[in-house]
Amino acid sequence: MDNKPPDVATAIFDLSRKTLADRKNWYSPAAQAYGLARPSYPIEVIQQVTALAELTDQSAMLEIGCGPGTATVDFAPVVGAIDSLEPNPDFYQLAQVNCAAHSNVHFHNQAFEEYQSEQKFDAILAASSFHWIPAPIGYPKAASLLKENGALILLWNKELQPSWAVYQQLAPVYRRFAPQLDRYEDRATEADVLQQLGQIAIDSGYFDRLVGGEVRVAVTYGVDRYLSLLNTYSPYLKLDAQTKTALFAGLAEVIGSLGGSIDLQHTSAFHVTRRQVHSACLLA
Repeated sequence: MDNKPPDVATAIFDLSRKTLADRKNWYSPAAQAYGLARPSYPIEVIQQVTALAELTDQSAMLEIGCGPGTATVDFAPVVGAIDSLEPNPDFYQLAQVNCAAHSNVHFHNQAFEEYQSEQKFDAILAASSFHWIPAPIGYPKAASLLKENGALILLWNKELQPSWAVYQQLAPVYRRFAPQLDRYEDRATEADVLQQLGQIAIDSGYFDRLVGGEVRVAVTYGVDRYLSLLNTYSPYLKLDAQTKTALFAGLAEVIGSLGGSIDLQHTSAFHVTRRQVHSACLLA
């Protein structure tokens, strides 16, 4: 099992160097599962971020990569208006359905790289999405679209994981069918990943005054929902159909022996950072 702490910058580069067309359609095979199985963001995270970014019912927000509207529905009642970008056509349709009650949300079926606007926003939100954008494009463009002192809000729902004891029962299945996925992220590694994600924003030179925080969440998933969840993670989406079928059958057998459900935990984290005052000069 590989527990080497990941190089987040390299991992982000690997994601963001996919063609824009690939990135737009990457989650289409799992769009429905994503909306049903991925966790939402805890109310404690939404409240902390709202306070730190000083969001009000007069705030204008741009959301990057809203997915099926997972975070959109939480921020829509808080701010005055949201322009929400989603390049994936399946997510775009789901988000409109999920956010139908919020008339202050306006969706655009396009990538952040394609988006053009003269408007300046009080805040930009990216919920588990900013790592898909090439950093040399993402940070300067985000800064250019923010008002002076505007906030960049990065939310991160880390992968849901079972306890170490339960994972040890699942590990033989991974070793047999997909050894490249036999990896358990402990809390120290997770903390390192989150620290790197925040530091990348600061290292861009466009943002400062970084504040981060996290909430630990415990949930229980039945076997079908758990396998649907796994199918929304990129390493599983890359598996060939035969390997995935065998792997999921093996995991289902183990979870069935545990009573048909699995206790999971994950960290829901945030970074709030402000556009640097001098970034206006950098962008001029």
